[in-house]
Amino acid sequence: MLKLIERLGPVEESAATDTLTLPFELRIRGRLKAESDSGQALGLFLDRGPVLRSGEGLKAESGEVVRVCAAIEPVVTARISAGLPLARLAYHLGNRHVQLALGEDEKGGWVRFPPDHVLEELAVLLGATLEHHNDTFDPEPGAYNQVGGHVHSHGHSHSHAHDHDHDHDHDHDHSHEHSHAH
Repeated sequence: MLKLIERLGPVEESAATDTLTLPFELRIRGRLKAESDSGQALGLFLDRGPVLRSGEGLKAESGEVVRVCAAIEPVVTARISAGLPLARLAYHLGNRHVQLALGEDEKGGWVRFPPDHVLEELAVLLGATLEHHNDTFDPEPGAYNQVGGHVHSHGHSHSHAHDHDHDHDHDHDHSHEHSHAH
């Protein structure tokens, strides 16, 4: 098994000895057993966090480089007129804390996400037209994870323990608001 241990960022096809095509749900994992596109057994032993980007190189212990490719998978592309309507669509979908791909082509700007009836209903409510099709899903990396940009760590995890100094049953219909300063 080829052990992939280091993220290299974007690499040219010619720099890689093999490719690994994965759907988005597997590109979010740092630990994974997989098979390369040529049939070689691979093990990913990477830091958790950043999504594996299409075109990113992974270096093996042996020095070989494997290039990641985004798989073709079911997606929904929401289209709406440019400017404020597109900004509003991206804002409201992004406010749902889901991964989104943003792009532009000959038809104009778009927001893409995996099929999800709640997001689809929201997009239509905001005036978007939806296209259900198969394509790659390579979402925006986020401001702190831009390729080639500044890597920023907050030095904390996002699991939070809460001690409320009281016990009570949670079989009731109200939410408990908790403020988290980061």
